[in-house]
Amino acid sequence: MSTPYAKLPRWVDYGLIPAINLAVAFFVAGLVVMLVGENPLSAAVILVDGAFGGGQNIAYTLFYATNFIFTGLAVAVAFHGGLFNIGGEGQAYIAGLGVAIVALSLDSVFPWWINFPIAILASAAVGAFWAFIPAYLQAKRGSHIVITTIMFNFIAASTMVYMLVDVLKPAGSMAPQTRTFLDGAHLPKLNWLLEAVGLSVRSAPLNITFLLALVMAFLVWLLIWRTKLGYEIRTFGYSPKAARYAGIREARIIIVTMVISGALAGMMALNPIMGDQHRVALDFVTGAGFVGIAVALMGRSHPAGIVPAAILFGMLYQGGAELAFEMPNISRDMIVIIQGLVILFAGALEHMFRPWVQTVFATLAPRAAGVPATSGEGA
Repeated sequence: MSTPYAKLPRWVDYGLIPAINLAVAFFVAGLVVMLVGENPLSAAVILVDGAFGGGQNIAYTLFYATNFIFTGLAVAVAFHGGLFNIGGEGQAYIAGLGVAIVALSLDSVFPWWINFPIAILASAAVGAFWAFIPAYLQAKRGSHIVITTIMFNFIAASTMVYMLVDVLKPAGSMAPQTRTFLDGAHLPKLNWLLEAVGLSVRSAPLNITFLLALVMAFLVWLLIWRTKLGYEIRTFGYSPKAARYAGIREARIIIVTMVISGALAGMMALNPIMGDQHRVALDFVTGAGFVGIAVALMGRSHPAGIVPAAILFGMLYQGGAELAFEMPNISRDMIVIIQGLVILFAGALEHMFRPWVQTVFATLAPRAAGVPATSGEGA
């Protein structure tokens, strides 16, 4: 959400403070690694090498990051409107139905380059619809958006179980999933991009949805900072009272903001479904909707910060798997603890070090910190 903190230079707000939070998170994670009898420096080397130590690893890191870019953008748009959308998980999950309808109906009719734009619209529409209901309840009935979006995650999960078990599952199949899509619903890989710079990629799920995520990041920047609607969203997020005084309709902003947020979360379904699994299975979102909250917080709700923050969490997912394999004492549960520490310091404690940084800047560069210069300065 838009915040009143505007006293520090942008490079401090969007770069230095998140870097400090991240460094502290990894320092504490290093202490946890030491407690289980492993060398934290060796663990850090394995983690980074597992994420970026070759074309195959980079491709997997960017594949995971694609999910987090979509969900991070979804949370960020809601933040700017003063809304806390915790329903990205459910919005992305239920959007799998939109992708499934397009893929199952058209995979034998059209090639991927026709089906992909249709699937984009379908996933965005279903995700937007799932976000519209809580938005309407808050705008018209006063329900709290946090409570309703949390509950809609459970409704989405139950709906998907029903659809995959009783409706979409092929006859004679025991697995709760759709049939495998034909080639018309398979998205092309982006491995050639890494191979073009001399990196070897055997087989990785990185696909053109990554490029779509980057395009959406640019469009979100355009929307929030270069359009009248974006100005109204930020104004309402900063001060609802001032927005109402300026004639901005509260109900309209709440609904429009949440619909856009839900559409962005819904597009996340394209990456695992059409880009990797080529079917809709249970729990394909795997927590990406909740990770998007930390990504948005770490990226300061700005696309330029969300993209690298998403890559960081992609690194934790991919490098963490390698770390758990190379160091048996560090289980997958330990990797979740490390991820949780990053979320803690990047999210819940994101402003913990800000007062100290601001004090330093007020001492060394008063004007940069918004402190009036003394009469003797600048003469």
